[in-house]
Amino acid sequence: MTIKTAEFDYVCQLVRERSAIVLEPGKEYLVEARLAPLARMHGANGLSELVAAARNGNAELNEQIVDALTTNETSFFRDPRVFDALRSQVLPELVAARASARRLVIWCGAASSGQESYSLVMMMREDFPSLDRWQVRFVASDLSPTMIARAREGRYAQIEVNRGLPPGLLSRYFVREGTGWRISHEIRSAVDFQVGNLTGSWPVAAPVDLVMLRNVLIYFDLETKRRILDRVRSVLAPDGFLVLGAAETTMGVHDGFERVAGGAGVYRPR
Repeated sequence: MTIKTAEFDYVCQLVRERSAIVLEPGKEYLVEARLAPLARMHGANGLSELVAAARNGNAELNEQIVDALTTNETSFFRDPRVFDALRSQVLPELVAARASARRLVIWCGAASSGQESYSLVMMMREDFPSLDRWQVRFVASDLSPTMIARAREGRYAQIEVNRGLPPGLLSRYFVREGTGWRISHEIRSAVDFQVGNLTGSWPVAAPVDLVMLRNVLIYFDLETKRRILDRVRSVLAPDGFLVLGAAETTMGVHDGFERVAGGAGVYRPR
């Protein structure tokens, strides 16, 4: 299925308005690949017919188009250096600083299908057992209702648990369901998954101790990145931490953060 210029322009504008994600010229192949299954699902005779229906005011279809064009690549314990930094520096500092209040607020702002959030919960159970007696609020949000529904279910295919999940954690925290696996209720219930747009209302308010915002800023233009980081700075505790993806940085974008030495994408308020 091919997409015409006017239809591509409509999709780009729709996605930018709803998600702030920028689709540049040259991404027609991506739009075609992502929307072809949606066209077949709706019985549309090509992308022209699908986009025409969306333009006619089909709100549900417009939402599905935006959903289809969000990137949801994730895996368990993605980039081990990040989890090493969380284990060796970030969480020990937060646990020491919050020892009297025994409260933590953690937000994963680009949760996708939940692997990152569940990885962090499992790591905390394994390496910081004292937190079982703390009040820990863990919120995870994503623009895609489809991904949030998947995350809440906590069901993963064999190939997904093979990507980064240590066998010991698979045996301790997952149960077999058919040809796949489901994470235990104990871990699922630890995370509050919500649909949320980074350019809209946020599911957390100050003070947040740890913000995980990995591999999402790369899809925004510079001004949108600045606005998002400005809001992160406003909700983050003065001694809190921000974790970005390996290809992301606050340098040249927002001067309110400083990189933690050896922190693999870890920042704190300046």
